[in-house]
Amino acid sequence: MSTPSSAAHVDHDALELQRGQSIRSVYVYEAPVRIWHWINALAITVLCVTGYFIGVPLPTMPGEASANYLMGYIRFAHFAAGYIMAVGLLGRAYWALVGNHHAKELFWVPVFQKAYWVEAFNMLRWYLFMIPKPNQYVGHNPLARFAMFFVYLMLSIFMVVTGFALYGEGSQMGSWQERMFGWVIPLFGQSQDVHTWHRMGMWGIVVFVMLHIYAAIREDIMGRQSIVSTMISGHRTFKE
Repeated sequence: MSTPSSAAHVDHDALELQRGQSIRSVYVYEAPVRIWHWINALAITVLCVTGYFIGVPLPTMPGEASANYLMGYIRFAHFAAGYIMAVGLLGRAYWALVGNHHAKELFWVPVFQKAYWVEAFNMLRWYLFMIPKPNQYVGHNPLARFAMFFVYLMLSIFMVVTGFALYGEGSQMGSWQERMFGWVIPLFGQSQDVHTWHRMGMWGIVVFVMLHIYAAIREDIMGRQSIVSTMISGHRTFKE
């Protein structure tokens, strides 16, 4: 049996809900896209950490080399994460063909449409705190779409190609890595040049990830639309 105080509490909650903001939800990212996103994020983290130590190795450990295989484990983790990233990109490209239209946004940008650039400039103004509120987009906003294609995707392809070229050099002549990517090293001049560009690409990805996380959290809080939780549930919510 409810008491007068509990009944009043229920009425108060109902009144607050009635006055509260209405929230709309749209299903955007399918499960394969979300799974790829988080696996890819983990692979990139492993690649960046291990890649850093491959370029700047740890101090020499005392004792026999057979008892100190730390760098060997680091290189193995780097190569394994590289394979995961490469296979993930292929799988993501496949899903762009068979998934919903939001799955295709990563692989093309409507650069020849004037309306696209108007919206992208508007989003840039919002990121620069020049306007109080951005427009709402179900998929990636125009500026994020530009960054995902021209920064993330192009950098990822570059890192996969140069990474397998360096891997093929260690796998010796005749390996499938050397046969498919052996042309990359002469293109850059020499092996050390590929190493240098590959490492610069790593720092490019690090900067992109930092900006990506900042923009996602900022838009989630200030843009009145979900970003982070959307990559978990698949649903993007919009607040009035």
